[in-house]
Amino acid sequence: MFDINVRADALESRGPSKTVASRDPWKQFDKFSASCLIELEAAKEAATIIAGIYCIFAPTELIRAAGAIPVGLCGKQEAPIAAAEQILPSALCPLIKSSYGYAVTNTCPFFDASDVVIGETTCDGKKKMFELMADIKPLHLMHLPYATTSRAALEFWYAEILRLKRFLERLTHQTIQMDELARQINLQNRIRLSFQRLLQVNHPGRNPINGMRMLSVLESKGFVVDPEKYLEDLDALINALDRSPHPDASNGSAKPRILLTGTPLGRGSEKVLQLIEDAGGVVVCMENCTGIKSIFNLVDETDPDPIRALAKRYLKTPCACMTPNTERLEMLSRLVREYQIDGIVDLTWQCCHAYHIESTSVEKLAEQQIGIPFLHIATDYSPSDTGQLGVRIEAFLELLKN
Repeated sequence: MFDINVRADALESRGPSKTVASRDPWKQFDKFSASCLIELEAAKEAATIIAGIYCIFAPTELIRAAGAIPVGLCGKQEAPIAAAEQILPSALCPLIKSSYGYAVTNTCPFFDASDVVIGETTCDGKKKMFELMADIKPLHLMHLPYATTSRAALEFWYAEILRLKRFLERLTHQTIQMDELARQINLQNRIRLSFQRLLQVNHPGRNPINGMRMLSVLESKGFVVDPEKYLEDLDALINALDRSPHPDASNGSAKPRILLTGTPLGRGSEKVLQLIEDAGGVVVCMENCTGIKSIFNLVDETDPDPIRALAKRYLKTPCACMTPNTERLEMLSRLVREYQIDGIVDLTWQCCHAYHIESTSVEKLAEQQIGIPFLHIATDYSPSDTGQLGVRIEAFLELLKN
């Protein structure tokens, strides 16, 4: 059912022994998604439900409390876009087209492994794409409210999470117990706190880990089968970094410190991140869904209603689909101070109207309120504009050095 080459990579990534693997704490994270496939195959043999998710609005605690395993789905490669464009319009966000292309061609092993897809209405493009995807695989769509601060929005979102709870209970044929949900909330909070500790390695005064190196760990959080074991591995990496800075970090403190914000990226759609660091910058902080946006906020474990606590936490996600999205601007201001940022790069995938329009507010924040240089990049997954982007990024970094 799964690609044999991916399985072979996963076995290799595990290494011959824990002793060998411990010499390089990054190794298992570099091929974490491949290792995940082996564990997913074992889970499916044990009749465990696999729920594919696309967005950080999906409450993974609730999915796990139902006895299912949430896994991140593909949408970060250019290869399946051509197949998607036979059905979807070409003037559409590449993330949406890539996601649908993988589904319609069944070339994403995680989509293949998923028994059901949990989608969300973060934008009109995804909402309509999910209508088509529902013809390919069973799909539950969570409807997002328009705002983060309205009480009516919270009540609406609370009802949506209750609706997801009922769906999961029907799917798994078991009732979600509140004590198990509380346990999963605690576990995911601990993972978020460990990630916050990991990202502190890029605070001023330490040799920073570059963004390309950090990306493998940040992406791994979407491919977790056993969260307890994952937390152990994550803490082991953090402890190793505390003992000895990673060799890639040498002389990083002299490079321009960049905050990368905007739309999500990953391996396959990391060209802007790569270009920044090839040109001599170091991305010490990523605010997007791949990075801090998904880990900065905890679920309130003291709330007597854990479902409502989940609703409050996930509704605070500062996505451009919310209006007004002031929490994103507040977060960017805080991150600029915390990481002593020299310049902000705002990445927008072409035809992502919400983030493209919001870039105006981010530019105003950067240049008029904070007083640091800002660069907005609108692109897609194609490498065709790499040369042009490289010139723009090099010029931006030269500005920061002067």
